[in-house]
Amino acid sequence: MPEHPRADKSGMVLEHVVVMEQKLGRPVRWDLGEQVHHINGVKDDNRPENLELWVTSQPRGQRPEDLVRWAREIIARYEAEVPD
Repeated sequence: MPEHPRADKSGMVLEHVVVMEQKLGRPVRWDLGEQVHHINGVKDDNRPENLELWVTSQPRGQRPEDLVRWAREIIARYEAEVPD
């Protein structure tokens, strides 16, 4: 997949990334701290049901107003992707 933004020099993309993007229906946002996690810890088990999206970004401050602002941003970003 040489056209993929995460492709290496040989045009290869990690399978778990492609599977997660298909599951999400959108690219994984590395710039926002998103990562693909293997639930069972087996790195070559790339079944969609074994993959989940993790977000590792953290707010820079710990003041309550910063935390509330950050929480609202996270909710706005992911609310549509979380089933009720």
